[in-house]
Amino acid sequence: MNLSLEYLLKEPKIKKDKNPLLLLLHGHGSNEQDLFSFASELPDTYYIVSARAPYDMQFGSYTWYAIDYDADQNKFSNDEQAKTSRDLILQFIEELIANYSIDPNQVVLTGFSQGAILSYAVALSNPEKISKVVALSGYLNPEILKENYCDNDFSKLKIFHSHGTADQVIPIEWARKTTPFLAKLNLAATYKEYPIGHGVSPQNFYDFRKWLVD
Repeated sequence: MNLSLEYLLKEPKIKKDKNPLLLLLHGHGSNEQDLFSFASELPDTYYIVSARAPYDMQFGSYTWYAIDYDADQNKFSNDEQAKTSRDLILQFIEELIANYSIDPNQVVLTGFSQGAILSYAVALSNPEKISKVVALSGYLNPEILKENYCDNDFSKLKIFHSHGTADQVIPIEWARKTTPFLAKLNLAATYKEYPIGHGVSPQNFYDFRKWLVD
């Protein structure tokens, strides 16, 4: 079936009238195969979908938005592309709900790095559509949130976010700014740090999986 994004799907082993959705969003330069390796270890009740980002970087690499460098090697994110991807992810979720027996009140976003940044953007811009976010090794970019996001009702949205203290790609200081930002929105959030680089340790995986089912 042709939906807005290419994707991999693992159907729930335990089927109900409506099952929750866990949508996996990979990082910059990766693809849908990456996080799908988690699928067999995630709860059996979920539809697990791993989406491919829309911008092709060639050789099996994709991105949710371009990251450019100037002559001094300063990094710049293409926020307009990020906003386009934000809205495309929401459209994709609605297409999945229309085509599979998914409970629209139980949609979980799990993103790594750039996928985590997009997970925040989708959820904070549309908290009525997302129940939980697992943001791994990312940070919150307010520039790609919808205007007037502060007026949203965040009472039903829960967030687990984590970061490696030795992350060489996204500085831990960027991740630590997320906690006070979410606190100002009175948003329920759990934050953990691990003594690793830019990745997901076994303990990190165990912690977020436990958080999902608690």
